[in-house]
Amino acid sequence: MAGQCRREEGRGRQVAGQRRTTSFDIAHLAGVSQPTVSRALRGSPTVSAATRQRIEAIAKQLNYTVDRTASGLRTGHTRTLALLLFKDAAPGGSLINPFFLSMLSAMMTACAEHRHDLLVSFQEMTSDWHVDYEDSHRADGMILLGYGDYESYRWRLDQLVSRGTHFVRWGSVRQGQPGLTIGSDNVAGGRMATEHLLARGRRRIAFLGDATDHHPEDSDRYRGYVEALAATGIVADPALQVMALASEEDGARAAAELLARDLPFDAVLAASDVVALAAMRVFAGAGLAVPEQIAVVGFDDIPAAAIAHPSLTTVVQDTGLAGRTLVETLIARIRGDAAPGVVLPTHLVVRGSTGGI
Repeated sequence: MAGQCRREEGRGRQVAGQRRTTSFDIAHLAGVSQPTVSRALRGSPTVSAATRQRIEAIAKQLNYTVDRTASGLRTGHTRTLALLLFKDAAPGGSLINPFFLSMLSAMMTACAEHRHDLLVSFQEMTSDWHVDYEDSHRADGMILLGYGDYESYRWRLDQLVSRGTHFVRWGSVRQGQPGLTIGSDNVAGGRMATEHLLARGRRRIAFLGDATDHHPEDSDRYRGYVEALAATGIVADPALQVMALASEEDGARAAAELLARDLPFDAVLAASDVVALAAMRVFAGAGLAVPEQIAVVGFDDIPAAAIAHPSLTTVVQDTGLAGRTLVETLIARIRGDAAPGVVLPTHLVVRGSTGGI
């Protein structure tokens, strides 16, 4: 009914006939300029934390919210990041690796803190994902996870770089890679896992994973494994390395192939927890006891690792720190700030599969 109070979405709340709250009102009460209010409410690092908190408190008191559509039109930014998860070519690859899902909460939290939205999309590698988002102004930048064979998609990364697209990917941090990469110290993780098995008296240690540059993270883990063996005078036996992608089906196949080679081995380092857990089931089915006959170490610390029987010893990647770093690094790059690649630390959690708790 005309003349009654109405509540409007957007810039503050307004009673019919009264003026709407603006950023100039907040600036007056905060004792700052209107541009300072705009920068503070966008989360700009050029505004001090104390000033930003004062402005936010006044904005909240006045029920003022930023009109993101209007702000985006003025600045040319959507304040949206696109998280692209890719279907893996491995059997069962239509399922998203639970390791990536564990990053999602941290990404969402970081986006909220920086007043950004996160658009999550599941992609086929055959689609034109490299032009679908920033080029169409659906997002200011992209986070790439789970893209499969590095050698087959690298040309797309080169295209993104040539187009000036803002993106960051999760993977192995190496010199000469296109774009910006955030990843864990996979070499150190492979090394510490192998050193742990050696300390348990294991000497015939198999590796289940891709030791080639098609999957650089696996390759780095294999490198750490080889280095740890060499440090104790053991030469890695190529016959104890079996190709395995990060799926249950491929892990089971690799474990069965390892058994079929009929070579002595007393431990397994798997390049992912998914592969390790599948291998443990194959070993149990073959009447082999873990860890008494075969000790097993995984990589990632997915939720299933702690509740498996026996529980899985694994190399932990800090998914909370990873998710936050991906978001904050991308936002810095979008703003034009320097944003180098980052290598995050790993650590080992010892559980029942190697004789721990």
